[in-house]
Amino acid sequence: MTKQYFGTDGIRGRVGEAPITPDFLMRLGYAAGRVLALNSHLSVGARPTVLIGKDTRISGYMLEAALEAGLTAAGVDTLLTGPMPTPAVAYLTRALRAQAGIVITASHNPFEDNGIKFFSSVGLKLDDAIEHAIEQELAQPMGCMSSAKLGKARRIDDAPGRYVEFCKSTFPNHLDLRGLKIVLDCAHGATYHVAPPVFHELGAEVIAIGNKPDGLNINLDAGSTHPQALQKAVVEHKADLGIAFDGDGDRVMMVDSLGNLLDGDQLLYMIACGLKTKGELKGGVVGTLMTNLALEHALQKHQIPFVRAKVGDRYVLELLKEKNWTLGGENSGHILVLDKHSSGDAIIAALQVLHALKLSGKMLAELGAELVLYPQVLINVTAKKKLDLNNNAIQTAVKKAESELNGAGRVLLRASGTEPKIRVMVEGQDANLVQKQAEEIAKVVKSAAA
Repeated sequence: MTKQYFGTDGIRGRVGEAPITPDFLMRLGYAAGRVLALNSHLSVGARPTVLIGKDTRISGYMLEAALEAGLTAAGVDTLLTGPMPTPAVAYLTRALRAQAGIVITASHNPFEDNGIKFFSSVGLKLDDAIEHAIEQELAQPMGCMSSAKLGKARRIDDAPGRYVEFCKSTFPNHLDLRGLKIVLDCAHGATYHVAPPVFHELGAEVIAIGNKPDGLNINLDAGSTHPQALQKAVVEHKADLGIAFDGDGDRVMMVDSLGNLLDGDQLLYMIACGLKTKGELKGGVVGTLMTNLALEHALQKHQIPFVRAKVGDRYVLELLKEKNWTLGGENSGHILVLDKHSSGDAIIAALQVLHALKLSGKMLAELGAELVLYPQVLINVTAKKKLDLNNNAIQTAVKKAESELNGAGRVLLRASGTEPKIRVMVEGQDANLVQKQAEEIAKVVKSAAA
């Protein structure tokens, strides 16, 4: 069945435009509450509980109130955490024994957007069957329980502290971060009040930037999608390294002491090698179609198995579970370490990199130099209409590029699951050729999308 509202990563859009409107969010809360009530294995008379968190967008207040109203009308209790990272909501849902978790966020998008992500009672994304059931319930008129059966709401004041302690627990007790000066860029997002304490309490000297959210500045020239501010700050403060999070705290990028940016592929390589050294790597590593070819080749040298999933953390997670492995991720910085957390978590991923650094006795600049990525050009082409990527003109351009790369690179075209864009990626060992072919293909795609 095709889903009308749920995409690959929940429901997302421009605030004030369908479906990100207060009336829809209230109906969504009611529909989700009804479905959860039917699917929850609770004792007779017990009400389901849903935990709601959000990032720092100004629209979060409005959408939170609408969701709470809908869930309450359906007879569901709500626990409100206030601003918290997406992975924190996944953890707290599990820790507080809630039947589901909801986080109000549009991740790395600008503040004008917002969205909804759901987690199951065990901190995983909802099954397709549950999402379908919620959409079917949305098609029904909204009702309301009798006053005696309405849900109740309360705030969880200690949510930040709980999550800080959880993150710290994923770093070995016998190690600390003393002697490291770290710059953290919180993207004016949901990690602003939890990431600094995690690293500080583990012993690091912490300099925080991007930690003053005002509701409008989330991801604005900051965080993992705009790392230039972090690169500059690391050099200016003579820091050992920098860590950048995105708005909802599930993506991470790092910067070495020289100001060089390290993406998700490089961080994944460091974590994998560290685990291999300790004999704790379970199976291999799952990447995606966008994972740099250099990572695949480097892992082969270490005899670490590697497979590719479709782009999107839910597909990485599915393949990890299928293979019974624990480590995977995307070059965007979304890294899953399943023996630490059920969800991609930027803070926890960064801690695993720092653990690998401690094991190696090297600085981040030295460890990062061990994996030199192949030139990879990604061009996003806006597509206002649905585009057939098997279009003759597009396929001709792709075949021409593949011919010129002559087996020493890759071409990948895909539609974004969260934005009206076509991603054109070309990768190879010749930077000039890669740039040229990516631009030529993007030009053809743009013409076809006009």
